[in-house]
Amino acid sequence: METKINAVAIITARGGSKRIPGKNSRMFLGKPMLVYSVEAALAAGIFREVMVSTDDEEIARIAREAGASVPFLRSEKTADDFATTDDVLMEVLKTYEERGEIFDYMACIYPTAPFVTAGKLREAMRLLIEQDGTGVMPVVRFSFPPQRGMAVRDGKLVYCYPENAAKRSQDLEPMYHDCGQFYCYHVARYLACRGDLPDGYLPIVVEETEVQDIDNPSDWALAEIKYKRMLEKEGERREEKDSDRR
Repeated sequence: METKINAVAIITARGGSKRIPGKNSRMFLGKPMLVYSVEAALAAGIFREVMVSTDDEEIARIAREAGASVPFLRSEKTADDFATTDDVLMEVLKTYEERGEIFDYMACIYPTAPFVTAGKLREAMRLLIEQDGTGVMPVVRFSFPPQRGMAVRDGKLVYCYPENAAKRSQDLEPMYHDCGQFYCYHVARYLACRGDLPDGYLPIVVEETEVQDIDNPSDWALAEIKYKRMLEKEGERREEKDSDRR
């Protein structure tokens, strides 16, 4: 799928960040962090609209210069610390509808997710449409089985699930967690359940090397290392393809 569909990419980038000030517009390997999400959505080539939802004029300027649309700013209600992502998405969709624009599908993309790529977005939307799903979520496998996790109780380590203490890791069911990068939705179904998907999400499994929460300076440094490695791997794959053609 590389032709445009009736879909909107919504990049949620409010101003203000307490743990890393100015995180959305801070430079990440030479570009404002937000720009990576904008460029991935545009490069996917499938969205009729790529927009940034923000309450911040500086973020809006960066978004527009990167090629995104900022047709309106967030309301005060969805710009505070208590607004959820669902609150933001529903406000955006409602505002578009009031302007006479209704979308069949949408992607919610976080602004601090440099590992989002055009290919991942195309794959997620393809899966959503072909499987007739309500939502798609990229996930990553836990590197250590959570079933063998421990807690500190009364100053001592105890297994949370003692029945799994002696089991081999390979005998335990693989478990995954949200990558925190993006989600894709069937808009009408999403609105009908107000984001609480009764039939769950379809998964896309992402490599651990392409996943990194960025909540503090050490996370930021680690994300830069992982991102550089991702680019190196992409270059190696291109070289292999070129070699196969020769």
